[in-house]
Amino acid sequence: MEDTVNITVIDREGEEHNIEAPTDMNFNLMEICKASELPVEGTCGGMALCASCHVYVLSDHELHEASEDEEDMLDQAFFVEDNSRLGCQIKISPEIDGLRVELAPVGD
Repeated sequence: MEDTVNITVIDREGEEHNIEAPTDMNFNLMEICKASELPVEGTCGGMALCASCHVYVLSDHELHEASEDEEDMLDQAFFVEDNSRLGCQIKISPEIDGLRVELAPVGD
């Protein structure tokens, strides 16, 4: 299918999940993870108001800059690294084909 991208998501147990995601439905990474039954909460519904879709970007993709809202939320998240992003802020587009991410640990 030409309107899809391949994404690899590593879950919290280290297992890799290869996901084919549509680029023509305006989805974000959090929604794709939830649809694939991965343990991503997405509590705020994709509004960058929580960090329950926190991921580490492992590949060298040029993603758009994090918004101020995303940066503010990551400042409050647990286990933040230089490659941390909120999955809800990564739009599924042809440019992210081959993206590799790892689900961040859940803080208590």
